[in-house]
Amino acid sequence: MVLVLTGVAVVMGGILAYVNHLTEGPIQQQKAKVLADGIKAVMACNDVTVASTDTVCQTDAKGKELTYTIYQTKDAQGNDLGAAVESTTGGFGGDLKILVGFDPEGKILGYTLLEHAETPGLGAKADKWFQKGEKGDIIGKDPKEKLTVSKDGGQVDAITASTITSRAFLLAVNNAYNAYKATPATDGETGATKQTEQ
Repeated sequence: MVLVLTGVAVVMGGILAYVNHLTEGPIQQQKAKVLADGIKAVMACNDVTVASTDTVCQTDAKGKELTYTIYQTKDAQGNDLGAAVESTTGGFGGDLKILVGFDPEGKILGYTLLEHAETPGLGAKADKWFQKGEKGDIIGKDPKEKLTVSKDGGQVDAITASTITSRAFLLAVNNAYNAYKATPATDGETGATKQTEQ
């Protein structure tokens, strides 16, 4: 009996490893496509190329080190469009990962949710709620002045019944802005910049 169970476990482990190996490539390709489409969307330009990729590490208020990926972008003529920044914070249901586009001056061009575990019909509305023309519109805003929800005295309307998600989303945007401003293209330093948030 023990030998049979061991044999079944080994065979099943082998099958799972094989299936994992088969799906690994397509999953990576799908993630790359989602990222490329996301960069086009947040930079509000279909003819965009990533000129360089930088990594910025910052320490949050709780002492946790966070890593941001900054994709410096150019248009077909080689003009600087700004950058798309990946930022992750903890939302209501788990990690909330966004991609935010900033123009060279730091104004928000657009955003997209890359991953989230927010409640469907509530926190999951973040993918539309903060878009141009919507109730919580952040497009065109400059996060130099920290973006906060109106409930906390800020200027952005929170998602109805989802203040925690709204706060997490705006924190991710503010952190993305800080990371963008810490990149070599915007602060004149070389290499990835290490910064501590206040």
